[in-house]
Amino acid sequence: MSTSAVQTGVRQSVTYIRVAALTPFIEHLQNAGVSPATLLDRHAIPSSQLGDPYALIPLHHFVAFLEDAAAATGDDAFGAKLGAHLKPADIGPMGILFSVSPTIHIALQRIARLANSLQGATNSGVVEEDGTLTWSYALTDRTIWPRRQDAEYSMAATCELVRSCFRANLNPLEVHFEHERPAKIEPLKRIFRAPILFSQSSNRLIYDVEETDRVYRSEDKFLIATLERHLADLISEMKPDDGVSEKVTFLIQLYLGRRPVTTTFLAQELGMSLRTLQRRLDDEGTSVRALIRKHRSELAAGLLERPDTRAANVALALGYADGAAFSRAFKDWTGQSPRAARPQRSRKRQLLED
Repeated sequence: MSTSAVQTGVRQSVTYIRVAALTPFIEHLQNAGVSPATLLDRHAIPSSQLGDPYALIPLHHFVAFLEDAAAATGDDAFGAKLGAHLKPADIGPMGILFSVSPTIHIALQRIARLANSLQGATNSGVVEEDGTLTWSYALTDRTIWPRRQDAEYSMAATCELVRSCFRANLNPLEVHFEHERPAKIEPLKRIFRAPILFSQSSNRLIYDVEETDRVYRSEDKFLIATLERHLADLISEMKPDDGVSEKVTFLIQLYLGRRPVTTTFLAQELGMSLRTLQRRLDDEGTSVRALIRKHRSELAAGLLERPDTRAANVALALGYADGAAFSRAFKDWTGQSPRAARPQRSRKRQLLED
């Protein structure tokens, strides 16, 4: 039986996470003798995306994938155990930025501020109070549940980053989790080596502030500025657009050519009823059909500009069953066949060059 995330409310927007976050789990499953292909298919994560660490997948699919991965391996502490072996490079530039920070306090502040470069819909913050420093992490979309594996992975990974980048024997004063106490907590005790509280309002790591303010290294200001600029660019890509049409367009770009993109599917991804999606798009003066057609026509035009691109490959990229269906659609858009469009573009390009 699947342990996919149960929807306890209505998801008003789709949020995303970088494929880089998924890669360690895929490798761990393979090493454990569990094929990830079935889980990827179940959660609509195209295996073709795994080669691009910056590609985006819906966050709720990622979280549900982790829950099912734990079930498939028979290990309730699947996420925590994997997080306990995380290396800074495993989370890309954000991990490198953490590793070159002068203090734990600054490193945690940076990871809290820049967490959205890796995934959206995330609240992360650092609070100093009464001699302690608290780093918190929680997904803001409450409809994504259960999410124990994501929480335990994130807490264990951050704890491991602190130990590997600063002090190997440093333990938190306390660890908090928002989910209920599991039947077996011994694996978590071995990982965190600290008191663990469950059913809390957020997931937290609590440290002695004196330990977090100890200076371990001087930092390269140019390197820090470069990494933060890169992460800021990534964050800007993760910001959701206000209009439903933009959200639909994002999903079309994400899935077209990988799976059938129907109005029903898009409504499910957005957590809306079919009628609500259609009404919202109508209010914005468009429709799913129009948005798919616009994306296909623009993508086709760009692909056909390339002299080495075959029409059959363009058809596949646009989600058509065969080249004939694509040719009919292209003629409907432009009044000519894809073959006829190529020389016309070549002539235009030659005139411009002349």
